[in-house]
Amino acid sequence: MDELIIGGKKFTSRLMIGTGRNRTNEEMVAALEASGAQIVTVAIRRLDLSNPSAKNILDIIDWEKYTILPNTAGCKTAEEAIFTAKLGREVTDSNWVKLEVQPDPKSLLPDPIDTLRAAEALVKDGFVVLPYIHADPVLAKRLEEVGCATVMPLGSAIGTGQGIHTREEIQIIIENAKIPVVVDAGLGVPSDASQALELGASAVLINTGIALAKNPALMAEAFKLGVQAGRKAFLAGRIARKNGAEASSPIMGVPQMAARKN
Repeated sequence: MDELIIGGKKFTSRLMIGTGRNRTNEEMVAALEASGAQIVTVAIRRLDLSNPSAKNILDIIDWEKYTILPNTAGCKTAEEAIFTAKLGREVTDSNWVKLEVQPDPKSLLPDPIDTLRAAEALVKDGFVVLPYIHADPVLAKRLEEVGCATVMPLGSAIGTGQGIHTREEIQIIIENAKIPVVVDAGLGVPSDASQALELGASAVLINTGIALAKNPALMAEAFKLGVQAGRKAFLAGRIARKNGAEASSPIMGVPQMAARKN
């Protein structure tokens, strides 16, 4: 079986799902079910933990079906991310964390230096760390060396739906990585996800592309199929690109028309 292995756990789905920006909880749950995803990420800083009696995402999703991946979205420094990761571990009883450090609220681009600092500390503290990064091959290798379970390079800016603008860099990361590479952010349609898997990425994480679709459940199913198609294409092996045309049907043995006499 073609399994995805992260932190010693085996998964059959290569589509991870985010839980932000959903219009309703009903749409979110329906999309999760349609996606076939097994890993679901939740932003710890966006949970209302001040009121224990109030329902939040943790109460709505059936965690018997999914592996929860707490994330540190909204953290601007390594220190904030480390604190939030530890809070997430207490709240969810999970030592997994999607590490996000984003000092600029406008671009939401990840801070490479503080991401590495936080990753080192969290790995030492026993976390299974999945860091969100720019598509930086050098940083990706450094994060692998400190013990991260994956690297998660962006395809384009978060929530833009622009697809993969960092193809060459992601390709280098994939070629050099000995851990799963998960393309995260900017994927807007299933063909974007398929392209990521065709490149050799181990998985993708989708949030906005599903949550803000007109029909999130249908789009989630479409992403599931796009991921499956991309993975199959990668395993099958694409043909080499050529500069010139090459006939797909040989002419050998085909009867030729006799020359017309004048």
